[in-house]
Amino acid sequence: MKNKILKRSGIIAYSMFIILTFLTIWSCKKSVSPVEVISEDQTKPGIVTDVRVENLNGAARIIYKLPQSPNILYVSAKYPIREGYERESKTSFYTDTILVEGFAKAGEYDVTLHTVSRANIMSDPVVVKVKPKTPNYILVNEGLDITADFGGANFYGANPDKSPISVHLLAFDPSKNKFEEKDPEYINGGIVDVSLRGFEAVPQEFGVYTTDRFGNKSEIRYSKLTPLFETLLDKSKFFVYRLPSDAPLWPGWELRYFFDGSLNEPGWHTQDAPVTVGTFGIGPSAKISRFVLWNRLPGMYSFQNPKSITIWGSNVDQPKDVNLPRISSPGDIAGDWVNMGNFMYPDPPSGLPGSQANASDNAFAAAGINFRMPSTAPPVKYIRFLVNQTWGGLGYTNAMEISFYGINQ
Repeated sequence: MKNKILKRSGIIAYSMFIILTFLTIWSCKKSVSPVEVISEDQTKPGIVTDVRVENLNGAARIIYKLPQSPNILYVSAKYPIREGYERESKTSFYTDTILVEGFAKAGEYDVTLHTVSRANIMSDPVVVKVKPKTPNYILVNEGLDITADFGGANFYGANPDKSPISVHLLAFDPSKNKFEEKDPEYINGGIVDVSLRGFEAVPQEFGVYTTDRFGNKSEIRYSKLTPLFETLLDKSKFFVYRLPSDAPLWPGWELRYFFDGSLNEPGWHTQDAPVTVGTFGIGPSAKISRFVLWNRLPGMYSFQNPKSITIWGSNVDQPKDVNLPRISSPGDIAGDWVNMGNFMYPDPPSGLPGSQANASDNAFAAAGINFRMPSTAPPVKYIRFLVNQTWGGLGYTNAMEISFYGINQ
């Protein structure tokens, strides 16, 4: 028995010796990496040469030739974008171009270029003069058309570079004798179309300025105008205008209950259909400013309740039926119908998943969700309410009530 124990102890000791020997050899071996971030070469790298500059809106693209050195890791560019604030851009040795951006205004700026080695040794500086054009955020602000809108003002214009910007809206508060700023609107598309509403149809003072992601801020533009009068469209003049491609209905849950002024059941409830559509007239032609939607209680964020919506409209006296596309953009035309806007029902304010919405989330939805109609939407006499997606992802839908605001033409 003693011999067996000694033998086993010898095997364990020998195994430990082999492991320790392997670890020692492995730890002494120099690390090999295809990137080779760490280097013992303390040689100062060469500078970039043959520098060319392409000036852009609020930015510049610098093209250069790298020195013949395998030890270069990246190129650094340091530059001021406004008084008291400097940025640094970096790009790897795999490219011969670096973008410097965020300049507050058009003008001439010095950009200092360095090559940096894998040992973090910097080359001698190369100073390049760039002359960025007027930044996009300024172009956007200067190009905005400020016009009277329903209950307020509309700010419309192009975002030429489609760069992310924030549009800040202000309104003068006589009780405080100062301009109050509303929550900014974040834009990253090609069009700015935002409105400030909730004001009476008497002369009001508004303001707007834009900012970019680099902390730059434009001048404030002011405008005094009278908001357009907005009213709740008379739902007693609404009527069902059923078309062949409208979705079949659940017994007892007819489309007329969707605009009967009641939040009690029944509402509008369809059966399975390739596309869920309900069509109705709204009486005289009207320019619609917004609509309010009430989903079905208590699960406003689940089941068959609408989540993705497209409003199609027509100003023809008796518009004909057409199979509406599931994917379209505002302004697209299908037969007698025009896409007035695509809308997404907001997520629960709590941040919870729809199926876990709490009492506050439900109270928020139960008050009705407002959807602003794009200012470019034309006057219409008929509405086709298209549900692209429900919260449950089902092939049918239900909703309790809808109201439209605007003004009759």
